[in-house]
Amino acid sequence: MSTIHSTHATPIALTPSGNVPLPMVLLLATGTGLGVASLYYSQPMLGVLGAEIGGSGQAIGFVPTMTQLGYALGILFLAPLGDRYDRRRIILAKAAALCIALLLAGASPSVGMLLVASLAIGLAATMAQDIVPAAATLAPDAHRGKVVGSVMTGLLLGILLSRVVSGFVAEHFGWRTMFIAAAAAIALLGIALWRGLPRLKPTTHLAYRALLGSLGKLWLKHGALRRAALAQGLLSVGFSAFWSTLAVMLHGEPFHLGSSAAGAFGLAGAAGALAAPLAGRMADRRGPELVTRVGAGLVLVSFAVMGLMPFVPPQAQLGLLVASAVGFDLGIQVALIAHQTIVYGIDPGARSRLNAVLFTTVFIGMATGSALGSVALAHWGWMAVTALSAGAAALALLVRVWR
Repeated sequence: MSTIHSTHATPIALTPSGNVPLPMVLLLATGTGLGVASLYYSQPMLGVLGAEIGGSGQAIGFVPTMTQLGYALGILFLAPLGDRYDRRRIILAKAAALCIALLLAGASPSVGMLLVASLAIGLAATMAQDIVPAAATLAPDAHRGKVVGSVMTGLLLGILLSRVVSGFVAEHFGWRTMFIAAAAAIALLGIALWRGLPRLKPTTHLAYRALLGSLGKLWLKHGALRRAALAQGLLSVGFSAFWSTLAVMLHGEPFHLGSSAAGAFGLAGAAGALAAPLAGRMADRRGPELVTRVGAGLVLVSFAVMGLMPFVPPQAQLGLLVASAVGFDLGIQVALIAHQTIVYGIDPGARSRLNAVLFTTVFIGMATGSALGSVALAHWGWMAVTALSAGAAALALLVRVWR
């Protein structure tokens, strides 16, 4: 039985097959989920905290913007450090910083302080993007897709369920309580990671400037990286266009539903995310290339089915939306697991930088989808959002099948 030695007395033992033990997988999945959830807690609470903290609607609207900006900057400028330093130390440092940032947000007396805290939350929440390459490093080649798929399920569940949890907590206990509870959860997670996560040796000695400069070189050198990033970025366009406009659409004709109903759709997406580990096993057995096409095809079909909404009654339209949400969330997760399996296999010594390139492109796709989706809904209605999402998925599928 092989072992991976941690910084304390008890070593972490691999299973006889060389696979990562289940408690470690659960710890990593929980870490990614709680880390990325910190980005989305504020969104359902904006109306409540705006009235209490005395900020204008426009100023409060910058809270999630600053969080996402911090996350994007962290992915680009901090995530590559995982190849240069022990990822365990980076993860623990970011967990401590995230805990402090969440407490600062919960104690903010003004919008200005809340915006600063939101930027810090985004920067520190990139611990999730350090945990995923750590999982890929710990996993043996034969089981990498399965392990990464399980850990990424935690990440997607964190995205989809965070809005549901924060909306409930803010409504019953106040928005400050949500930030304090989130900080407590991250503190407990940090202790668990300190006790359970092994040291991970650096794979490069490049200086920081050279480390960042190597991102462009990796992009130019590896066609597999470009294809994976471009395809997943296009899928993210549709994902973000749907979720950024859903609440507005449900609020109008013919549904007249509140924000809680839109948050409940996150549960439908979570149902699809739970099946994602199957994608990792499929990538291990059948190869990730095939799985990327299956995922992109499922996303395309799910968005195309939404085109039937004008032809069915309102109640059936809601059922169609739920089924489509399950389908495209599953498809996007399936494609992402396969793309990560491809990317992490390109150069084991550059996994953090390869991950940074992949997720920077994903973030660009999400930001683009949010902007285009809002414009499409305002000018041409929900069917335009559907067409945009389906078109982006079709382009992603074309990227995967075109040689």
